[in-house]
Amino acid sequence: MHQPEPDFAPRVLHLTQPVDGGVARVVTDLARAQLAAGMRVTVACPESGLARDLRSLGADVRRWEATRAPGPSLPGEVRRLGRMLTAVRPDLVHAHSAKAGLAGRLAVRGRVPTVFQPHAWSFEAVGGSTAALALRWERLGARWAHRLVCVSEAERTTGRRAGIAGHWSVVPNGIDLDRFHPAPVDTVRAALLPDADPAAPLVVCVGRLCRQKGQDVLLRAWDAVLRRLPGARLALVGDGPDGEELRSRAPESVVFAGSVADAVPWYQAADLVVLPSRWEGMALAPLEALACGRPVVVTDVDGARESMPSALAPRCVVPPDDPAALAGAVVHLLLDPLLRESLGHEGRRHVVDAHDVRRTAAAVSDLYRELLAGTRPFAPPATRLPSAAHPAGPAEPDGPTGLTDHAPSTEPSEPSEPSGPCDSSDPSGPSRAPHPSRAPEPPDPAPSADIRSTGAPAERPTAAPPTTARPTAEPPAGRSTDDISNERRESIHS
Repeated sequence: MHQPEPDFAPRVLHLTQPVDGGVARVVTDLARAQLAAGMRVTVACPESGLARDLRSLGADVRRWEATRAPGPSLPGEVRRLGRMLTAVRPDLVHAHSAKAGLAGRLAVRGRVPTVFQPHAWSFEAVGGSTAALALRWERLGARWAHRLVCVSEAERTTGRRAGIAGHWSVVPNGIDLDRFHPAPVDTVRAALLPDADPAAPLVVCVGRLCRQKGQDVLLRAWDAVLRRLPGARLALVGDGPDGEELRSRAPESVVFAGSVADAVPWYQAADLVVLPSRWEGMALAPLEALACGRPVVVTDVDGARESMPSALAPRCVVPPDDPAALAGAVVHLLLDPLLRESLGHEGRRHVVDAHDVRRTAAAVSDLYRELLAGTRPFAPPATRLPSAAHPAGPAEPDGPTGLTDHAPSTEPSEPSEPSGPCDSSDPSGPSRAPHPSRAPEPPDPAPSADIRSTGAPAERPTAAPPTTARPTAEPPAGRSTDDISNERRESIHS
């Protein structure tokens, strides 16, 4: 595993809201790896189980009360982040998901290198005017991100097609292979479901109970599964805003396990894992299931095909929002135990080769080094933060704003405050529809490596070579990384 050099110890500020699900796991994995590498890690998030876990790792956790979706509280959330920036004086800010990306970029405004990682685009989660407003913000806010980090090439392509321009990197999600590993099905299942028939097929779906994850589609498909396999059981692992409605519609063969501290035993107990999402960036649950040696059925959303080995895709990827296709794939695999075993072994090999969390952490560290090496301190912007009395209200820029040499615009127009949900993991808006503003994807230069960094939009590669972070620049002669970091902290403090 690649480790940063001992003298590379930047002060990194992670911003996150939400504080559960896959985003929380990504932040936790990054914090653990960065602390082990000697970085100084601060995380701003609401008080939560995530905050407690991060403190136990040794991270400096700062309480930042923020809602999942933007609203009247946004100006206060931005001001609190501004005070936190002055107190922490980070070398680099890494904002996770739509809400933290919104508040974080409004607070930082390019004064220090800023990474924004959407973990699925907010405008994919909603429809109508709310989607248009979320997309407008993402186009405008890209100027305050020195790097837009996507977890799949498909997620990056979705952003580009929507007119978001900037410097892009693709860093696929990774899994802790020591934690997620195969285990004997019978032993684990008996502990979880002692009263269940051990010979009955068990399908498991792990994820927040919300519209994004598509458990409602799975329940509609489940009736068809039961007609072919009357003894089959379905376990929904997780909790969320749709829990009550799902429980009211579920037959007796469906088990609601609720929120669990460790989903590994449920993966290990499953004959088949299903994630019928409506949208994703690259979901963690399928990777976790594959790491446990279990085949998965997923919907054909962003990141799905990239997360699957080629042997699984023809049998295991189905259209989203299609209960009949989902039921057909589930039944086919439940009726063929030898095929399930073969696909499970293939899936485990794929995750070991392509999605080890240590590779992900090393790629993010290399990205930080690239952004920090040789950069000059940024001057504070000459624009005001939004306030309750004076909410921001910009005009749409003439076109997507590209970045040059990782430098944001120094005098950007004031961004508007989105109203309505922009949380890609918990939408409350109408059903998603193709957005009319999406233009055909522009032509592009030659593809880059699997862990990619591009200053202009880059076309999807036809084949992904082994994941390798590209070399990064060294600080200018006579100046160390620490010298540059000290100058930058003085700049933000001024």
